[in-house]
Amino acid sequence: MKTRTFPIRDLTCAAMCLALCMVLPFLTGQIPQIGSALCPMHLPVLLSGFLCGPWWALAVGATAPLLRHFWLHMPPLVTAIGMTAELATYGLVSGLLYRRLPKKRSSIYTALLAAMVAGRLVWGCAMVIILGVTGSAFTWSAFLSGALLNAIPGILLQVILIPLLVMALRRAGILK
Repeated sequence: MKTRTFPIRDLTCAAMCLALCMVLPFLTGQIPQIGSALCPMHLPVLLSGFLCGPWWALAVGATAPLLRHFWLHMPPLVTAIGMTAELATYGLVSGLLYRRLPKKRSSIYTALLAAMVAGRLVWGCAMVIILGVTGSAFTWSAFLSGALLNAIPGILLQVILIPLLVMALRRAGILK
């Protein structure tokens, strides 16, 4: 596999995606009914996997929730820790699969959906551990609610927007 020779470009893309992770929740927070259900930090992390590769995207996903928690006290610490595991997995899996799969439209969806499933499973495992340490239980219904039911608007947004952005970036010659 050919090594990447654009570290400055990758660093810049990662920084831009991290900045979006900080800003997008402000925009979606203006819609209280579905603001958090849109999963605003998930979009830039998933996109960073396609743009700057698995390792930079893992760093963006691992940094964003904790940085936002310590800077703005949102999300709450327990949520931020679970999201850190989830978003780091999103970035890693989307980046790895996008680099390894053939450059077809279907591969974008494969990488995206695999990252979304893996991230939510890792989030569930992280929450079991975190809440187990605090003496609370993380039930199957809590997992389904947090990973799927309450996140349907965000899931739909991710499945629609990320492939469109990746294909547009490919046509523009920014992404291979």
